[in-house]
Amino acid sequence: MNKAETFEFFRRLAEDNPSPETELEFGNTYQLLVAVVLSAQSTDVGVNKATRALFREVTAPQQMIDLGEEGLKQHIKTIGLFNAKAKNVIALSEILVRNYGGAVPADRDVLTTLPGVGRKTANVVMNSAFGAETFAVDTHIFRVGNRTGLAKGKTPLAVEKQLEKKVPGPFRVGAHHWLILHGRYVCKARRPECWRCVVADLCAFKPKTPAPAK
Repeated sequence: MNKAETFEFFRRLAEDNPSPETELEFGNTYQLLVAVVLSAQSTDVGVNKATRALFREVTAPQQMIDLGEEGLKQHIKTIGLFNAKAKNVIALSEILVRNYGGAVPADRDVLTTLPGVGRKTANVVMNSAFGAETFAVDTHIFRVGNRTGLAKGKTPLAVEKQLEKKVPGPFRVGAHHWLILHGRYVCKARRPECWRCVVADLCAFKPKTPAPAK
């Protein structure tokens, strides 16, 4: 996909969804961080169901520490890997209180030092909370990047580097959300819905999936 096609690719996604945002529910940056940590290998829908009651009770790291690991587990036990995630959330909350005055640092390198926070999680927080031009490559974005020819790579980091290089200026902050939503709802893993895709003619994927028979 050349430079002009890449610009048109994002222009159409932006026209179709002018204000893309994460589907995780949160009230502040700390809650966003917790939600993203909990979302690893889980769906946003599942995380939202588990955190609605939790986030009414917990809005800051110290409150999470006071709730405790066992108390947190009771809220998130429907989420996969909840035991390990609870341990990480309590540990990162303690670090935030001890080292950062309870605030979430706006620094990707610092974020990745927190328990349970990898590069993808840090990129989501930097983008959604601080408006940084970061590209969090999950399974959806990895698939869309490779399938369309927009950003090919054998690893998530390779795809991320391609996106950093290729995404045009006007679309850099929203690109992560456009791509993940496109992968989640249109460019699906098993059967991409090419017949209703706004960028189908720019996509390298062959053959295109036909519209279902009426």
